[in-house]
Amino acid sequence: MVCVQYQFVKLLCRLLRKSRLISYTHNIMEYLHSNLLCCSTSSPHRFGFDVPVILRSSDETESVLPVPEKRMVQVTNPFALEMGTSGVASVTEGVSLRPCCLEPCVLSCYWGCGVHALQGALQTHQHGPSRLSTPQQFQEALHFQYHHCQSFHISGENREEHYSEMPAELRITDFGHLPRERYPLVALLTLAEPEARDTYNIAASVTVVHVPDDKYSLSARILFQYLLTAQGNMYELKSLFMSAESMGLSGATDPAPSTEIPPERQEREHGKEEEKTPGMEDEEEWSQEGNAKDCVVCQNAPVNRVLLPCRHACVCDGCVHHFQHCPICRAFVLESFALFHNSPMGEEDEEE
Repeated sequence: MVCVQYQFVKLLCRLLRKSRLISYTHNIMEYLHSNLLCCSTSSPHRFGFDVPVILRSSDETESVLPVPEKRMVQVTNPFALEMGTSGVASVTEGVSLRPCCLEPCVLSCYWGCGVHALQGALQTHQHGPSRLSTPQQFQEALHFQYHHCQSFHISGENREEHYSEMPAELRITDFGHLPRERYPLVALLTLAEPEARDTYNIAASVTVVHVPDDKYSLSARILFQYLLTAQGNMYELKSLFMSAESMGLSGATDPAPSTEIPPERQEREHGKEEEKTPGMEDEEEWSQEGNAKDCVVCQNAPVNRVLLPCRHACVCDGCVHHFQHCPICRAFVLESFALFHNSPMGEEDEEE
């Protein structure tokens, strides 16, 4: 048994030498002479449990398939909406919303909007003869299935909070037990000026908001956000999971700085565009000044890769090719996309 184990260790050492792991080879040989030759044949399994077996070098990448890169198209999103911080949100007391738009917009709040009515309106936008780019069109697509509508006119880049509530005479204190037939609040953002509608591909933003009541006390939050394009497409906005320190100058409460859309779904629109969205100026400064959070793997290069489908932004361009599982949640990585497309350092030096 000792002879067989000795031959196995010699073979392992040869493989380690080929992998340039000389230090590990030396340690194993020392263990072999000090322990293996002295152990009795009555404990043949001791070697298997005591000696750490190194399967491959960290330099070997043949067995790790590179993560496919998902090509994304950056487009202009003139709308951003988040929950306000003033007051306590509830169905009886109302809720505070903070829009941030590039152009003058109209914020329309639909209280008690029917779930099936909203789904039908979104289907109408995608497959109907007309697009939903105004509050009037949206109301008609809903077939007026809501309890109350309140509108606010928002000036460009105005980040003031707006308080919306239902009239007390409606005497609505809750929307029933789960599952519900109505959303507490649906917020619609549309461009106020007709001329601006020809400038942006995104025509409207639909946000479904949960507001707590007596029957369901979950805190107020955004449930879904959809972007409706002038070409009849609909995209769901999803948050990226990043370290709070990696937010840099943008801050944790700023609106999402960019909108990424797969190019295969963008072919019918105006090609590949890279334009600015609310807060993107801060994002560019954050990238250029090198304030991005270091990669969680190498702790050297800035974070620039978002892993899908878990949406963790945690690794750099170099480390993303060495993992099949997310370093944060261990979910299997199907693909990734880059937050920024920077030119190589060599090209920058030549231009200087």
